[in-house]
Parts: sequence; structure tokens; C-alpha cells
Amino acid sequence: MQTLMDVDSLKGRLDAGRRTVLLDVRWALGDPHGREHYLAEHLPGAVFVDLATELAGPADPSRGRHPLPSLEQFQASVRSWGVRSGDVVVAYDDSGNMAAARLWWMLRNAGFADVYLLDGGLAAWRAAGFDVERGEWQAEPGDVVLAAGAMPAIDAGRAASWGQQGLLLDARAGERYRGEIEPVDPRAGHIPGAVSAPTTGNLGADGRFLPAEWLRERFTSLGVTRDVSTAVYCGSGVTAAHEIAALEIAGFPAALYPGSFSEWSNNPSNDVVTGAAPYADGTAADSV
Repeated sequence: MQTLMDVDSLKGRLDAGRRTVLLDVRWALGDPHGREHYLAEHLPGAVFVDLATELAGPADPSRGRHPLPSLEQFQASVRSWGVRSGDVVVAYDDSGNMAAARLWWMLRNAGFADVYLLDGGLAAWRAAGFDVERGEWQAEPGDVVLAAGAMPAIDAGRAASWGQQGLLLDARAGERYRGEIEPVDPRAGHIPGAVSAPTTGNLGADGRFLPAEWLRERFTSLGVTRDVSTAVYCGSGVTAAHEIAALEIAGFPAALYPGSFSEWSNNPSNDVVTGAAPYADGTAADSV
């Protein structure tokens, strides 16, 4: 199953008139102006997707800052974007697909296989010299029927022991993993047993995903193998989806912890570890 589509392939599809739904997921932590960015400039025919309201339910300490919406709510949103059965969907943003990967994972999880990330996103499209447009694109409602549970996922209970039986990757920035800063969640640090694997390490300077062999080398060095069950979390389950996409490109399956650290750190019964080691006593995950 392919994860990425490059801008030339997308341009060819659009020029040939092949049915393609473009979804613009302009969102970044600390930047609430995604819609304004979209209105100023987006791919021709792209529909804006509001991550905070369409790719997440209301924030809930027991479920995290961006809990997954119900299947019914998500299906209604996907139909409002104009997605029909048999369509090809291409999602993008302007931040290395850090936000768009959330939509990619959710559609995959809902059993919609023909969804891709536009490698390099809006920046790659602009760099290729292709046209952009302004304003709002209104799609005719679609009729897609979605399911649930097609992608592996874990909850807090399984995350608590995952580092002892598999590999738990923390996709946040290293300083948040170590507990040096925590800008949004109630406690600083990481889940016991987790290994630091910042999502930014999946991308080159141009915002495109690194080649598959480079990603494979990166994840292998962190302990990922085909024989080790891997799960990923981040702050609220958004950028962890990007890590899962990178792992897929490298040839490794991985589960998502949707509630991620925002859910974990809100429960006072959950231990939190600070420092560079997976465990509080300084041991590595594979030594426990």
C-alpha cells in the first residue's frame, strides 16, 4: 500500500481529470489560523479540513487534547468534503505533513485505503511552479461509507506495559520527552519505557519524507524490527500518525496510542519519567 504521492503524479492526475479529492489540513500547535492560511493560498480544488473540530472530538482530560471523534461524526465530515466510494484522496498541509498525517491515519483506520500524503505538501507544489488559488472551495457532498478499526491502536492500559513487551516510540521533540519543557500538558516527561524518536527526524530539509532506506536505518537504530511490536504516541495523537506513516514507508507496521501523553499525563496514577533514559532508574527498554 502506497503512503505518498509526489506533486508531479498529483498534477498528472488532475490534468487527466481523474477523480481526486484534495484535502488541506493546515494546522500546527500554537497556530490557530489554519483556515486563514488556506483561504490565502491552497491547491486548486482543495477543501479545508479543520483538525480541531473535524479530526478530533472535544478535549477531555480522560481522553486527551484531540480525542478521536465518533465514526458517525467522522463519516459526516468526510462526506462533507465530497468523498465518494472509489475516490482517491490526497491530503497535505504546509508543515511536512505533520497535521495531514492525522487525516491519513483516520481514513486508513476507517477502511478507506486510497488515501495518500502529498510528499512535501504545499511547499513542494509551489516549488514545482504549479498554480494555487485563493478562497473557499465548496464540495458537493459525498456518499462514502466508513468502518472502524482497520489500523492497530492501543489504549493507556496497554501503553503502560508496552515498553516491556515491545517498543514504544515517543514522537515529540526531544526536550519534551526529557521533561525539560512542557508547553501544554499538565506534567513533563515521558511514558515509562518509551524511546525518544522525534517526528522531525522523518523529514529532509525540503519537508519531504526521507527515502525509505534512510527511514529504515533510522528506525532500526531505535530498535524497530519486524519481530518487535511497535507503538507510537506524541502529545495528543496528531504527529504520532506522521511517525506511523514514516514507519510504513520504511516497511514497519506500528500501532497508535490516540490519547497519547495528553491523556497519560492527566491521570495522576500514571508514572511519568524525566531524563533521556526510557525508565526512571536509567535503564533502557530492552534491559527490563
